[in-house]
Amino acid sequence: MSVAYILDFAQIGEDDLAFVGGKGMGLGRLARIEGLKVPPGFCVTTRAYREAVAGIPELDEFLKKLSATGASDQAALAEAASAVRALVAGAPMPPGAEADIRAAVSELGCYDPYAVRSSATAEDLPGASFAGQQETYLNVLGVEEILSHIRLCWASLFTDRAVSYRARNAFPHNPENVAVCAVVQRMIFPEASGILFTADPVSGNRRVSSIDAGFGLGEALVSGIVTADNYRVRAGRILSRQIAVKKISVEPIRAGGTVERPVAPGTQNAQTLADRNILRLEELGRKIEAHFGAPQDIEWAFQKGEFYILQSRPITTLYPVPAAKDEELHVFVSGSHAQMMTDPIRPLGLSFYEVFAKDYSDIAIAGGRMYVDASHDLKTIFGKYFLLTAFREADRLSYEILASLSRDRAFLKKLSGNGRMMQGYKWGMHSWFLQAFRIYMKDDREAPARSVAFYEELLAERGRRFENLSGPAVFAEIRRDMLSLINGMMRREDMGLIMLWFYAFKWIPSHMKKWLDEDESVVDTLSKSAPHNPTAEMGLALLDVSHVAGRYPAVMQYFESVGTRAARPLARDVFFDELDKLDGGPETSAALHKFLDRYGARCAGEIDITRTRWSEDPAALIPAIVGNAKNPNLTSGAELFERGRAEADAKERELLARVAALPGGGRKAAKAKKIFGLWRALCGFREYPKFFMIRAFAIYKKALLREAVALVVSGAIHRTEDAYYLTLDEFEEGVRTGVVDRGEIARRRADYARWEKLVPPRVITSEGEILHGSYESGGANGTKIPAGALPGIPVSAGTVEGRARVMLRMDDGTVEEGDILVTAFTDPSWTPVFVGIRGLVTEVGGRMTHGAVIAREYGLPAVVGVENATGKIKDGQRIRIDGTDGFVELL
Repeated sequence: MSVAYILDFAQIGEDDLAFVGGKGMGLGRLARIEGLKVPPGFCVTTRAYREAVAGIPELDEFLKKLSATGASDQAALAEAASAVRALVAGAPMPPGAEADIRAAVSELGCYDPYAVRSSATAEDLPGASFAGQQETYLNVLGVEEILSHIRLCWASLFTDRAVSYRARNAFPHNPENVAVCAVVQRMIFPEASGILFTADPVSGNRRVSSIDAGFGLGEALVSGIVTADNYRVRAGRILSRQIAVKKISVEPIRAGGTVERPVAPGTQNAQTLADRNILRLEELGRKIEAHFGAPQDIEWAFQKGEFYILQSRPITTLYPVPAAKDEELHVFVSGSHAQMMTDPIRPLGLSFYEVFAKDYSDIAIAGGRMYVDASHDLKTIFGKYFLLTAFREADRLSYEILASLSRDRAFLKKLSGNGRMMQGYKWGMHSWFLQAFRIYMKDDREAPARSVAFYEELLAERGRRFENLSGPAVFAEIRRDMLSLINGMMRREDMGLIMLWFYAFKWIPSHMKKWLDEDESVVDTLSKSAPHNPTAEMGLALLDVSHVAGRYPAVMQYFESVGTRAARPLARDVFFDELDKLDGGPETSAALHKFLDRYGARCAGEIDITRTRWSEDPAALIPAIVGNAKNPNLTSGAELFERGRAEADAKERELLARVAALPGGGRKAAKAKKIFGLWRALCGFREYPKFFMIRAFAIYKKALLREAVALVVSGAIHRTEDAYYLTLDEFEEGVRTGVVDRGEIARRRADYARWEKLVPPRVITSEGEILHGSYESGGANGTKIPAGALPGIPVSAGTVEGRARVMLRMDDGTVEEGDILVTAFTDPSWTPVFVGIRGLVTEVGGRMTHGAVIAREYGLPAVVGVENATGKIKDGQRIRIDGTDGFVELL
């Protein structure tokens, strides 16, 4: 569709983003807000840019070179960008565009000063601001200079920073994908200017506005040459003022352009805006925010008693706010941190948990993650106890925040009373405690084995039942089956086992400390090689695959060639077909198939049903297999298991002998022996319920994928993965009608890509304020830590030094013997990697999470809950971790 070379702000419509870019679109919308002062101007549309660059014959070749340069090669990017800038800056203005620009400037005023700003089509977008990547020119005088600066705006599409930003965000450089409009706007020469955020950019609070203000033009603030005043305002009340020393202002000069001038000494410490004007500006900001329907980053100027709005863009860095049930204040705590999976979950995966949580009003979704409304529990005795106990062991930093809030009476008074997640467990727990007591009194160590057999039969029956289902019947059966799944996992018998497990988990270290001065690591040793622990057994089982693969050079060579995601085969069948052709391939294939038969339902981020399972992509296991096979000290899984069991048995005998020698030792030793025995029988079962649930999910997914394939065949969706961006209800409706909203799928894909870049907060209020916690007294257990060390939670005792292997995904590469794994979080899928490492550091976790359990099982020193560990620790850096006192030293 053709568009004019020139669009006045008032002419810009909602479909004109491709022609005027983000800044131009924002000005068009601002100009339509009644009562708002926007300096007049016009946009030189992207038509002019595209026609100009179309006349540069060598540009395509230069852009291809630019696109082929990786984001990490800054020198090559800069060199290629410089060449493209020179070409674009020298491009002649299309004659029709030049004539229209001259006419527009003549109408506005030939002798007035103007600002000429770049407005790229890839800026001020919902998912990425791309702010400040192109150039702005102020106080431009005369139409010839305006024409020249428009071309400079075009060239600034290829500044080093703009090119690097697009490369990092995988955004193309060619004119078909990104173009630039030039905004020509009459200059304002303000006494003061600055930026208004309608949500506090530090805390995220949507009710608090943050205003930066300085004297003169806003370039002094944008360029960072002066520190601005900052005012924080809420609902017509100034919460705080930080008055900066403002030594420099940017002022226009008569010949055009700007100059830096010193601020008079008597004015440097003055408040830039009077209080009444601060409150006026907040009102304007709320008006603009209401018009756009989202928090805004607004550039403003103050001249002769009036505020002028120069630009408004969405704030793209704020984390979405979980939806509250009323207008009162709520506190939401991240269930994703407790579940050790802080990546976003796709809509289909989230809809499964909404089925699980349908009876609870306090589950909220934000940014693709699950949050629990903790407001009610923080205000009740039982709820607070259960909430703090759960998070103390699952994610200590979340616990620290919640514990602090629970002591803040003024804050608690403001909280809503709606939300009863933990409180809702109160009545069911009576029967769980009773069952735990029965198991303890009977010393029933076979109870876990009976539960495992019960669930294994359920899975077999479930698999048979879903094998032949199709169409809407699949969805009806999933919903019915999920209810039985929930009820099955909450059986009194099994919850009694978990209760008793938790009792023993607390009893053993506390009594061994009191009686024998043993530290907490005693429970770690007694846990080794316990039965019914599918997560620990999985790592040992993959060792057996590594043993087989390691005997055949051709297999190892093939595995190393497909071990990265970029080189991975497109399909499981391709992977196995190629493997079976090699010497040793059939033997390795048989071993891997055996592993997948038992553990193929697992994968990284496995609580999201849409994640690719190992059974779907076996090559995801290759880095772990190769890493294990290269370990010169590799032993068999059976040997490691027996070694662990012998160590646990020896420790038990030693402890019982020492207890028996104490006063009253006979009675104490009898009690300890009983609890040791129950602990050994129960501690592995702690990992089983999730293993059961994940395998049930795999059965559901297999049936759902058949329906997704049918939708692809019918043309309703482009590829099976599109179904992951539908809820369960929408998926069912699509199967029933053959019609799916592809536009909504595309929007949700874009949302998911944006959410992946956001760091989910542990605790956030319904006002959007992100609350932070810290470890008191240095370490998480109250110990002093060395200067410069990173504090965390000690979950597996011991101290070790080694090379940090920073990995965000299990298949980011292989680990070598002696490496210390550093990652954001670990779920059971990471267990195969644990076999070949010396220690573990994660950003999320607690003593009861899977990574901690397996680290103790394998005897690996581990520190979890280390904030931003993957950012502060560099891959390849030598570190020392102390899993006893809980810190990481950077060596």
